[in-house]
Amino acid sequence: MLESAATLVVSFVLVLTLIVTVHELGHFWVARAFGVKIDSFSIGFGRALARFRDRSGVEWRIGWLPLGGYVKFAGDVNAASVPDAEDLAALKQEIEAEEGPGAWKNYFHFKPLWQRALVVVAGPVSNFLLAIVIFASLALAFGQQQVLRPVVDEVTAGSAAAKAGFLPGDLIRKVNGRSIDDYRDLQVQILLRRGETVRFDVERAGRPLTLRAVLGETHTVDPVTGAKTAGGLLGVQVRVTPENLRTVRFNPLTALQAGVKQTFEILDTTLVYLSRVVTGRESADQLGGPLAIARTSGHIAGEAAAASPDLLSKIGNVGASLLNLAGFLSVGIGFMNLLPVPVLDGGHLLFYGYEAVARRPLDERIQAAGYRLGLALLLGLMLFVTWNDLKKLPLFQQIGGLLS
Repeated sequence: MLESAATLVVSFVLVLTLIVTVHELGHFWVARAFGVKIDSFSIGFGRALARFRDRSGVEWRIGWLPLGGYVKFAGDVNAASVPDAEDLAALKQEIEAEEGPGAWKNYFHFKPLWQRALVVVAGPVSNFLLAIVIFASLALAFGQQQVLRPVVDEVTAGSAAAKAGFLPGDLIRKVNGRSIDDYRDLQVQILLRRGETVRFDVERAGRPLTLRAVLGETHTVDPVTGAKTAGGLLGVQVRVTPENLRTVRFNPLTALQAGVKQTFEILDTTLVYLSRVVTGRESADQLGGPLAIARTSGHIAGEAAAASPDLLSKIGNVGASLLNLAGFLSVGIGFMNLLPVPVLDGGHLLFYGYEAVARRPLDERIQAAGYRLGLALLLGLMLFVTWNDLKKLPLFQQIGGLLS
């Protein structure tokens, strides 16, 4: 039990620290490239476990609570980190009084709007780049196993496929206009579209054909939480034969292409799922928070370790498995930070959009109100996903069973 808990905590901290560090370094590096004066760079919150100050005056910190991080620019004067015109004038006078004429030019808030926007967007972009590098590295090191041609072998009687007119031997080329490269692509597209009418472009006896199917419903069980997840069901079986199954090997260029493709597939899957939640076609129960990440990290690390025959392969398998998870989570965190919610990077970009149009920063009181609203939304989301995580714990499921 103690070993399992230790694996969970260590795996979670390693994965989250990697993602947060790369995100904050994105902000940091672009800010430094534009000559922005920076006070501190922190991984983790709270009292510093370790700290040092470099030659440029930046304090590097490791906080005791490993649930995030930040870059603090010199001159941050309000919670939203976007001073209004009045704040900027006062800040400029204060800087000149302390550091001399022209010193204000090194402060973030006096940089051109396009530079500030690039500094902000650099964090999420770094997360996407991290995912691409991880997926490309794993593809280069291990290759990818693919079922090359999604050829229908059997059609389930009474299924969506049967009603749509699918026949054995049909080769599925596209789903809703999206090209299908292998069977995994087909599975993902079907699972995301439960209850929808989906257009399939197939090839039958060498001739193109379009079929439309109203997808049914299937349920999968999460091996970590035991929770059931609803997904779309077409009702076809694809036979996996040695001739149709191969491990694809990559060179550096094709591995990079595979990394980019996988990253954009995750983004696309996220957008499709969220759009279905917003339109009421999907439950938000599958949204998870830190507890779900921790449990998944521990489970993946434990499974990879158990499947390894010796210490060296155990280290390699655990590392590769956690890196793969970090790639998925990095895409999600990058996407979330781009949402136009004050507190998040997308909220800052929203304020900059106003500034670009109005030619002046938004009033500080409105910014502060937006910040409070954004913080409330973020805290509400955290409470919601944490409750989702707790409901999936065995103890809560047992209590629910006793009360039902």
